[in-house]
Amino acid sequence: MTALRILLLGKDGQVGTSLQPRLAKLGDVSAHSRTTCDLGDAGQLRNVIRAIHPDLIVNAAAYTAVDKAETDAALCYRINAEAPAILAEEAKALGAWLIHYSTDYVFDGTKATAYVENDPPSPLSVYGRSKLAGDDAIASTLPDHSILRVSWVYGAAGQNFARTILKLASERDELRIVADQFGAPTSADLIADTTAEIIARYLASPNRGDAALARGVFNLAPSGRTSWHHYAVELVREAKRQGWPLKLSEDKIIPISTKDYPTPAARPKNSLLDTTKLRHLLGSDLPQWQTPLRGFIAQLHDVNRQA
Repeated sequence: MTALRILLLGKDGQVGTSLQPRLAKLGDVSAHSRTTCDLGDAGQLRNVIRAIHPDLIVNAAAYTAVDKAETDAALCYRINAEAPAILAEEAKALGAWLIHYSTDYVFDGTKATAYVENDPPSPLSVYGRSKLAGDDAIASTLPDHSILRVSWVYGAAGQNFARTILKLASERDELRIVADQFGAPTSADLIADTTAEIIARYLASPNRGDAALARGVFNLAPSGRTSWHHYAVELVREAKRQGWPLKLSEDKIIPISTKDYPTPAARPKNSLLDTTKLRHLLGSDLPQWQTPLRGFIAQLHDVNRQA
């Protein structure tokens, strides 16, 4: 049997880094970074896809500089909206499946409970609107797609809230962190593991109409909820428990409100995602958000000690 040809875009990002070893177990992977496949270059993107002729495209690349996007909308839209439209067109022409990652920023965060997949989107920022446009382009063009909507992503690669807090905790005596925005910190490894499970189902499926396939939009987040402030406290507490020599004490992480920390791009206050649909499909629960976080801190600690 011919191995599954997989095209991975965004290989050096948080999710892409976690995906590479998992995808390698599922097929022949052609992994690309912005250097070899820039999603802002439509011609290059089409050429790469046509040269590889993939059975599956996994798009882990995106423009994620949320605040910068407010003054860089053209590039943000090229990468987050126009490139996914191209991916969907090319995948349809090849008969390929497309896995793409969306964001909680397609919602405005005013809902009192966790968002379900079919809640009306209402993005607050250029970034959120660009991601929604990409989602819509895929859904309107390509039936064979999986869009995984994620939030508060962190991983050992790239820059993220978790790594920033741990760095600052080694340098500062006090931090002021927003306490009135809520979500579930989501590990890149959890995203990669779930993606691999979805692909394994695709490989095992006798036909594209199989109900076991993850077709459409699925929210993906760990169980539980927290605020950015409590998340920071948990990061510092757990890192100290694992032996990190941090300068900052937990009681010096000061809670503040969103209005006390203005940013160019507005953030949703509620980023909680209801994962009932995905859990029913997979037939399993998702871990509490603290569990992958402990593993991430241990992994980062090992890397730092070896450096």
